[in-house]
Amino acid sequence: MAPGATLSQDAAMVGERSEEGFAALTLEGDARGGLEAVFVPEAGMICCSLRHRGEELLGQRGGLRAYVDHYSTMGIPFLHPWANRLGADRFALGGRQVDLGLPDLPLKRDENGLPIHGLLSAAPGWRVGRHVELDGGGALAASFDFGAYPHLLEAFPFPHLVEIEATLVEGSLEIATSVTATADVAVPIAFGFHPYLRLPGVPRADWILEAPVHERFVLGRDGLPTGEREGIAIETGPLGERTYDDAFRAPPPGTAFTLVAPDRRIELRMDSGYPFTQIFAPADTDAVAIEPMTAPTNALLAGGPELAFIPPGETFGAAFSIQVFEN
Repeated sequence: MAPGATLSQDAAMVGERSEEGFAALTLEGDARGGLEAVFVPEAGMICCSLRHRGEELLGQRGGLRAYVDHYSTMGIPFLHPWANRLGADRFALGGRQVDLGLPDLPLKRDENGLPIHGLLSAAPGWRVGRHVELDGGGALAASFDFGAYPHLLEAFPFPHLVEIEATLVEGSLEIATSVTATADVAVPIAFGFHPYLRLPGVPRADWILEAPVHERFVLGRDGLPTGEREGIAIETGPLGERTYDDAFRAPPPGTAFTLVAPDRRIELRMDSGYPFTQIFAPADTDAVAIEPMTAPTNALLAGGPELAFIPPGETFGAAFSIQVFEN
């Protein structure tokens, strides 16, 4: 339970239900916020639904079953131990050898055959530590011991423990993530999330996007950074026919990215530990993904000062939040 939180027996609630045949855990804010989140620990601790006043705010794309069967992202998936894509299957990292070409890995590849979205897509093995009611909402915490899975360690030989805590109070959902190095080797940090946000009942073209970014990483045709960077400003206004699949340096912690419709506003903030972001808004997807990232795309190969390693026994933490307001 979060420090200072108190139990409530009337307005807020936590619950259990089935989502497409999977056991799901819910967090619900009080009536003032009208927000409900649904997580599926047995499918990679994904947040598969975020509803406001009963309306879905997350892009469902192929749905939860497609995510489990084919790693086709939806909702808010956790991308670990790297976000986005990598430029090779085999490479040296931190004095060890990464091998993503091994058979039977839970690995998705992009249209160019590059490994994308990490090794924990829809992963079973998450252990729920608590699922409790708070004053005005609820909290859910779960952990995944990466070092307990030989096939994962053979591919990515850095033992560590991942912990995710989701807290929903009134109209705000916070997702905090920590990685602890559990052996005698430093662990590289390059995880992220992929929140597909949408405004129900309003055409995509009419969504007003505010993205306070000022530096873009130039990407090649393969979607990997070329090493060049450029200044940029994204004009605040209706999304219209604009599309994005672009990498940026994130704004200062706590700065809001917003999606606005006449009746509702969604704000996403990278509160701590996420100095990079990708904005993904293709024309054929009824959602905008504003992705918190702890390292740039391909950082595990590119290295450099923007890729952090946590020493043995130490912990790295990051958090982002989504708030929903009625206009």
